[in-house]
This record gives sequence, structure tokens and C-alpha cells, in this order.
Amino acid sequence: MQSSNLLSVATAVPKTIITQAEAKSLAADAFGGRPALFDRLAGVFDNAGIDTRHIVAPKEWYTEHRGWAERNALYLQSAEALFIEAATKALELAGVGGEEIDGVVTVSTTGIATPSLEARVSGRMGFRSDIRRVPVFGLGCAGGVSGMATAARLAAGEPGSRWLFVTVETCSISIRLDSNDPAAVVATALFADGAAAAVVGAGEPVAKITGSAEQLWPDTLKIMGWDVEDPGLAVIFDRAIPPFIEAELRRAMGGMLQSLGIDWSDVDRLCSHPGGMKVLQAIEAALELPDGSLDVERDVLREYGNMSAPTVLFVLERLLKRGLPDRALMTAFGPGFTCAGLLLEKA
Repeated sequence: MQSSNLLSVATAVPKTIITQAEAKSLAADAFGGRPALFDRLAGVFDNAGIDTRHIVAPKEWYTEHRGWAERNALYLQSAEALFIEAATKALELAGVGGEEIDGVVTVSTTGIATPSLEARVSGRMGFRSDIRRVPVFGLGCAGGVSGMATAARLAAGEPGSRWLFVTVETCSISIRLDSNDPAAVVATALFADGAAAAVVGAGEPVAKITGSAEQLWPDTLKIMGWDVEDPGLAVIFDRAIPPFIEAELRRAMGGMLQSLGIDWSDVDRLCSHPGGMKVLQAIEAALELPDGSLDVERDVLREYGNMSAPTVLFVLERLLKRGLPDRALMTAFGPGFTCAGLLLEKA
């Protein structure tokens, strides 16, 4: 992969905030008729490492039965607004206008948009009529890394071009308080909404993107993802995810770094997707990092919860403000089961 300039990173969240205590109380009422389900899993709210989350609808919206059409209508309305907010911030930070963007990579997996999101907001963003569009569905939490890698490859392949990467996820819309699946309780304790955007290509860099890699494990389709059901999307969360990461990550990381032409000793810091406290602990254990090394990841998790794909860019935004080390490796896990990596170097 030829290197590409990262010009800016920006984030956005909806205005409604729910505390973890409020979320636990709401879930206790909703799952109250099934005490064997909720009581067994209630501790996940206390141990998730989350204080607050941002959600796209008022709290009471989640307590009523909502069908797929109503859920997706809210997705479209909310995702468009979050796209515009995050993308506008990223363009302003990069010092470019919407008309100067040659292509857009859009990653979103929590709703269906046809036409895709970047087409829906094109007029409001000031995009040219000849803009290239690459909408991507199905990457889940890995989409923040995979999507930015895609934008960087496209920018590097066309010197002088500028590409906008935007990822928007409204995970809370998929929260299912009517479900008897333990994963539904876990999702209620973790899920949140947000968006992030980045500009890559020609311009003054805040960092250099110098490589990307992925690891797809065979026979792992049921570890993470969505089931499509009549009321909407139902989350697939296997409790084996943290132990799987702890057992498999180091070997996978070795192969990914080898493909990038570097060793683990060449990486100054990870920039990881904070999918949950147990996932962060599993990453630290697998890579023999001191407990608490992923401090910025824990801060983002505590303040925002798991927003899926955008979350890792919230971490990157803070690392850039703090001062990116010479070499950082962005990582995120997603459906597949997949680990995506993106190599960043200090500008």
C-alpha cells in the first residue's frame, strides 16, 4: 500500500444522553417479566466500564414495540444528521470544501439506505455531481479501520485526489427489549450511537497512513453479527469473543505485521476499538501489555459506550490531540470474525 495523508479526524454524537444507571433501570423494567434472564446478566451493566452513552431517540422510545420500518426510518433521519455533522467538522479541520472532495467511502451497518447515505446528503454537503461513491455494509465494529483503509488506498491510487471517509452507526435502534436472547441484555448494556469522519489524500497531514492488513478466521460466522428478524436486527454476541481474542490475537497480529513489513517492537502504541471492558482486557493479555495500557480506549468507552465502527476514531481523535507517537496501529474486531489493522505514522 502506498502511503496516504490523513488530513483530519472528527466525531459527532446525538444529543440525548443516557447514564448507565438509567439504562440498567430501563432494562430491569423491560426484562422484568423474565427475571431468570435479566438477573443472571444484570452485572454486565455494572462491569461494562461505561458511565454515559448518546442515543438517537428519547429513552421512552425504546420501551415500546417498534417494527423494522419504524426503526429504519429513524436510522435514516439520524444517520443523515450525524453524517453531515461529522463530515462538516472533518472538512473544516482539513481546510477543504465539499466541492473539493473527489470521492466518499461510507461505512454503516445498523440500517438500510438505498440510495446510500452520501447520496442522500450530497446536496447539503456541497459534493460535486461527479463524486465517486463507495458505500460499504456489513463490516460492523471493524468498519472504522477497514473503511479508512479503503479510503486511503483509493486516495493513494489517484495522487492529488481527496477522499472523505464517514462511518455512522445507530446501534441503539437495534436494542430489543422484547427478546429472550442473553445477547439482547448485553447489547442494552453496551450499545450507543455516533459518527466519525476523516479526510485523506492531498493536503497537509496530521498523520501518514502507511499500510493496512486484515485477519479473517474461518468458521467464525456466528461469533458476531446481525440476525434479521421481523421486528428488526437482532445482535449476535458470543460470550467466546474475549477468550477467542486472548487466544488468537497475538498470532494473528504477527501475521498482519509481517505483511506490513514491521515487527511488534516497531509499534509504539495500539489505537484499539473499545468494544467492551472484557475485550480491552483480552487485548492487553494477548499482547502482554500492562493492565490499563489502553487508557484512552477506556476513557472513550466510559464516556460513549460501544458505537460500533466510529468508536475507534474517537480514540484516534484523542491520540492526535495528545500527540501521536511515531508509529501507531489501529485495530478493530468485526463480524467475520475479523481483525482489521491500519498503520499510522507521525506526520
